[in-house]
Amino acid sequence: MIEQRIEELRAELAKGEQRLAALDRERAVTRDTILRIQGALQVLEELCAAPAAIDARPVLARSS
Repeated sequence: MIEQRIEELRAELAKGEQRLAALDRERAVTRDTILRIQGALQVLEELCAAPAAIDARPVLARSS
């Protein structure tokens, strides 16, 4: 009876450890995806801001 419970708990522990490892992998993938999205967003925001910065230059500077 006790031996059976020990085996059940070991199996439950193994399943929990496997699930935790899977969640860690998923978290890492999600973190990497978020970092890529943030980088792309930053580039696009800078590109959108660039024409405004060009238009704000003095007229003499634009003629060159």
